Amino acid sequence: MDLRIFTEPQQGATYDTLLTVAKATEDLGFDAFFRSDHYLKMGSVDGLPGPTDAWITLAGLARETSRIRLGTLMTAATFRLPGVLAIQVAQVDQMSGGRVELGLGAGWFEEEHKAYGIPFPKEKFGRLEEQLEIVTGLWATGPGKTFDFHGTFYDLTGSPALPKPVQSRIPVLIGGHGAVRTPRLAARYADEFNMPFASVEDSERQFGRVRAAAKEAGRDPEGIVFSNALVVCVGKDDEEVARRAAAIGREVDELKANGLAGSPAEVVDKIGRYAETGSRRIYLQVLDLHDLDHLELISAQVQSQLS
Repeated sequence: MDLRIFTEPQQGATYDTLLTVAKATEDLGFDAFFRSDHYLKMGSVDGLPGPTDAWITLAGLARETSRIRLGTLMTAATFRLPGVLAIQVAQVDQMSGGRVELGLGAGWFEEEHKAYGIPFPKEKFGRLEEQLEIVTGLWATGPGKTFDFHGTFYDLTGSPALPKPVQSRIPVLIGGHGAVRTPRLAARYADEFNMPFASVEDSERQFGRVRAAAKEAGRDPEGIVFSNALVVCVGKDDEEVARRAAAIGREVDELKANGLAGSPAEVVDKIGRYAETGSRRIYLQVLDLHDLDHLELISAQVQSQLS
């Protein structure tokens, strides 16, 4: 079971804070550092000093880390044109020496679009599907050849399909709870399928849908990595768990029900339940980015048991 650190910088974080967490992620032996791609805070936090851009952040981290994987959960297809996104991600892959992964979703948070003048189209899923075809098609186009695409939402003619990433295939992550279109899209494009903030039972059900869609598409479902994203709140005792829960404005019982919370033993046990569904990777949503002792505890007493 891989453990990855997943951050939500729109809730309030500078690049320097993210760099500190990313370096701790690397030093403590976690597999990857991922971040959300949002421009507006959510909930009652003040969000100060304001948003940071996901791919600018990852470009910086690409040069200041050496081992961990770097990526997004999830970049919104509404934020960037697919040709521009393909260039950005390929460049960061070059800057990192081939450590980038792209999580791509349809986009859903209308208020952040209004706040920053980003169009929020009614038909988002069709745009996502075309973006996936374009981005992966550009990367897969051979040297000296050109890429063309003529869809409903995007039109590319004679693209040189440059630059190329270092990796022969940048892993693409798709996720979500949709029962029909999401599994079909994952079966076609996903190297990894992620279930965000879902129960063991809902994860098992959705993973089954994705496996079935893959088989229907003539693809071996074993070629897809299945993963979960869950809020994390671990403490060496009840008092420490309660303190960490209060710091992120959550209740302990709610965190235990909907995330990974409690003692290291409790968290290891619950991760084991997700592993039984076929999940092989957990994105630990870390909401207090200044509590590095939390990461050290997870590394020493949770990750060590899983490996």
